[in-house]
Amino acid sequence: MKRVLLLGAQGQVGWELQRSRPPFVELHALGRQDLDIRDAAQVRHMAESFQPDYLINAAAFTAVDRAESEAEIAYAINRDGAAHCAQAAEVCGARLIHISTDFVFDGSQATPYQPADPVAPLGVYGASKAAGERQVRETLGDAALILRTAWVYSAHGNNFVKTMLRLMGERDALRVVGDQIGTPTWAAGLAHAIWTTLDHPEFTGIQHWTDAGVASWYDFAVAIQEEARAAGQLRRAIPIEMIATSAYPTAARRPACAVLDKSASYAALSAAPHWRVALRQMLIESTEA
Repeated sequence: MKRVLLLGAQGQVGWELQRSRPPFVELHALGRQDLDIRDAAQVRHMAESFQPDYLINAAAFTAVDRAESEAEIAYAINRDGAAHCAQAAEVCGARLIHISTDFVFDGSQATPYQPADPVAPLGVYGASKAAGERQVRETLGDAALILRTAWVYSAHGNNFVKTMLRLMGERDALRVVGDQIGTPTWAAGLAHAIWTTLDHPEFTGIQHWTDAGVASWYDFAVAIQEEARAAGQLRRAIPIEMIATSAYPTAARRPACAVLDKSASYAALSAAPHWRVALRQMLIESTEA
């Protein structure tokens, strides 16, 4: 048995990790009501008590726009919390798996971002996550696994897919940004990849993982409607208009094209499905549930 301490159990990735726990894993999953990741003593005490072989940090402040006005909290969770996890992992000899984001990049690059490319976040959320990465590397170096992902959704929690499904059921039309490009990622697939890394101790350092393919938010919304209609979750189709980012101002700037290069991860762990295949599977599962 491998002992795994999971922080961020209430989030999308944490929920999927619990749902897909392999039989060889003894999992101790904690949410924010169980442990305050901002408290170094709490994190260290929990790690020393449980003595995990692996510590998975899936806890994060992910409210991108709210982070602009709540920077102190964002940094306390995303930077300081990451540091506390790294320090606790070092003390108890655990391998740290830390989840990060495509928002550490500014999205100005025409080609997919490599793990070693320099970061240049546009807002507080991305900057706080980049600071968390630095804290992990300063403490553990390449012994830790920092896994960047993007556009995560699941049947659990708040995310773009669930928001679109709700709005498509309530409104007669939608307007969705079409000039921001990335890759939708089903949290279940990400969870599977994380569990797979337990059998690959050589898979460390900064790595990227998303589903395959690329999309704009507009493309994603159109696919959600089509796949949800096919799965019987929507009774009608509504018009979806593609708009520019400038027509939908937000508190935080988003990267225009933050596609992550996953070639090294796919070679090490096996390739992910295309994002639309994963979306279809999630919608089918949530319909059957």
